Amino acid sequence: MEFDESKAIEYIQNKIGVTIDEDEILNIIDIIWDYYEDNGFLDLSIDSCDENIDNKLLIKHVQLVIKKDKWSKISEDLVAQIVTAELEYEETLDEF
Repeated sequence: MEFDESKAIEYIQNKIGVTIDEDEILNIIDIIWDYYEDNGFLDLSIDSCDENIDNKLLIKHVQLVIKKDKWSKISEDLVAQIVTAELEYEETLDEF
């Protein structure tokens, strides 16, 4: 199954139990995928990207980027919950 932004947003909102503007969630998803790209985690030569990603560093990175965004009103704690939920959604893509 391929990554679907709409399904990811729905999964995240259900997981965190808070309704957040979809654009805010998409922004966080984009930051996550930019992080993957910037750190080579999207390279086809990597067998399992999960083994190479430090989730704590990823969460910190997203929190720092969001903190710099003067328009975002999402707390650091909520950012961590959204990133964690997005990572869990990614794991569901491996299940058939």
